[in-house]
Amino acid sequence: MNYTSAKDQVLIEMIQRGDAAALAELYDRYARLVYNLALKTVGDSATAEEITQDVFFRIWEKAGQYRAERARVSTWLSSIARNRAIDILRRRNRRGDEGANPIDWTDATPEAFLADDDPEREALHALRRERVRAALKRLPETQREVLALAYFEGLSHSEMAERLNLPLGTVKTRVRLAMQKLRVLLVEEDAP
Repeated sequence: MNYTSAKDQVLIEMIQRGDAAALAELYDRYARLVYNLALKTVGDSATAEEITQDVFFRIWEKAGQYRAERARVSTWLSSIARNRAIDILRRRNRRGDEGANPIDWTDATPEAFLADDDPEREALHALRRERVRAALKRLPETQREVLALAYFEGLSHSEMAERLNLPLGTVKTRVRLAMQKLRVLLVEEDAP
């Protein structure tokens, strides 16, 4: 089996069957993405390395939870890494440790952490990032605020309500409206 030419989803299926070489190939493809995302979130390399190892250990244990219809493998890995990094930040904040450097919407895609040797693909990624940033700018500040709290800090609806001193229903409505508006704005741009 030539692992380097296997699609990501095939590697995940092989990992489900206990194929360590498939995990090694997935690691080679995405360890840099996971590490850079973790580093940007937590702010120190030792913790980012720990998160990277933890993410791939979780993939080994839970590859059966991957659903191709919900996300690409890179997005799934990024989500696991981001959630793990947020867990670590929450623990630090509870203990009173220094937090990580904040990140902003310009860094909010997995592609932002990958160097791409294909100029065409890199240009496509840059265009996608710009489309999302432009759509976000068109949202009301209150909706951008709840999206930032959910995405960058991983706060639940109730945690956002507490932080913003707002009713829970208001926060849920803002998140729902923001996601609906983003979807409409991004679809509008795709229309001829």
